[in-house]
Amino acid sequence: MPAHHAAQEQAYPAAAGSADPAEALHKLVLQSLDDDQAIETISIPLAGKSSIADHMVIASGRSTRQVASMATKLVDRIKAETGRIAKIEGLPTADWVLIDAGDVIVHLFRPEVRSFYNLERMWAFGEAPTAPPGQA
Repeated sequence: MPAHHAAQEQAYPAAAGSADPAEALHKLVLQSLDDDQAIETISIPLAGKSSIADHMVIASGRSTRQVASMATKLVDRIKAETGRIAKIEGLPTADWVLIDAGDVIVHLFRPEVRSFYNLERMWAFGEAPTAPPGQA
């Protein structure tokens, strides 16, 4: 295995052993997207506002290839770290990929598609979405 692949196959300790599984999953998602160089990642807290999930994470990739790669790796990492099988929609075209991991919903877009749908505005509930720590 080449050295650059070994670094990508690192463990994601945030998901293991956390007292709050939803928060651990949220951290795993954010770390995975950061590792895969997602752009403009934001997280919208939904707890107490919607019953669909505790968090919605929205991020972009620079191309359909990057969006598809980020989505595939994220689903694999969620399964490896939590044992959950996340549902994935939109992978064949990879303009907009939806990943339903239970407590966390992830939307991955190409930038043009993201700006067209503008989910941040729709789901912000009058608040500005928050950038995860370390991403501003």
